Amino acid sequence: MKKILCVILQISSAAVLFSAGTDGISVGIRYFDKQLYYPQAGSIFVQVTITNNSGGVYRFRLPDDRVFSLDFDVRTLANRQLDEADILVRKRAGKQRVFFRELSLDPGESLSFVENIRDWRQLDKPGSYVVQAKFYPGLFKDGGGAGAVNAGAFPGEGGDALVSNRLNLHIRPPAILNADGIPYALEEETGVLYFREQKPPDEVVSWTLQSRQKSQWEKFFLYIDMEEMLRRDAARERRWRAESEEGRRRMLALYREELGKQTIDGDISAIPFEFKIERTTYNADEGTVSVLEKFKTGDYTEVKRYTYYLRRTDGVWTIVDYTVQNLGTE
Repeated sequence: MKKILCVILQISSAAVLFSAGTDGISVGIRYFDKQLYYPQAGSIFVQVTITNNSGGVYRFRLPDDRVFSLDFDVRTLANRQLDEADILVRKRAGKQRVFFRELSLDPGESLSFVENIRDWRQLDKPGSYVVQAKFYPGLFKDGGGAGAVNAGAFPGEGGDALVSNRLNLHIRPPAILNADGIPYALEEETGVLYFREQKPPDEVVSWTLQSRQKSQWEKFFLYIDMEEMLRRDAARERRWRAESEEGRRRMLALYREELGKQTIDGDISAIPFEFKIERTTYNADEGTVSVLEKFKTGDYTEVKRYTYYLRRTDGVWTIVDYTVQNLGTE
């Protein structure tokens, strides 16, 4: 993919800055990391892909802030369009300089980027919706400035939009929270709500690992004490002690989100393709479970011994800590 950085110049309204025709040019959307979605909570990431299946080079503009070339049409099943998000209204309402690049795609090439639908539409009520993206390759209107367009000209004055496929989006009712502020697990296919049960320590660990193998994140988090896991790190512990109650809730929510993206404490969220409970020991309040776990790494299988530390509160065992021992490959 060839890229041309927009430099200082006066843009003429007659300049040809993107391909006149769009035959063979498509825009597709799909969920980037599909999960359970709730009102006013969590991002809804969608990957947008522009593909050139024509016989020539396709040229278009792409701004640093995609709200000036991209729109998401989100409608209810009764065909009522959802209101724009407040942040979108603020960005598009004022006059500002919008910096962009001119890009080109050769035949067979594509360009992808990820956006959060919540930056475009107010998804604050549970329900079923239909999502469609509209991409404006010429932005919205030429402006007098250095590599900039008039942001107040939305929508679509820079040419016809390319319209994507449709996605079905389900926003579930607000999650039921347990004592540490983490949602109880909800089975996506059946709608069954799972509560913490009085399982023995080895069953708690097996439940957690099996849920991770199936990428069932809500069930994976069910028996993990998020506060204790967060406070394992000394720096996070210091920040935790200095935070207000609201700040601590935000820390827990962020920690949970980062675990789900595997950007933090990767060992606990790694996916074993096979595991075996080796040993379980516990007394009235504390327990440990030793597990042999195997992970695929290229042509090799990594073998690790995880030791999970559990604590019982109100009769329920939860994971509060873990250690990992590398045993080599096989």
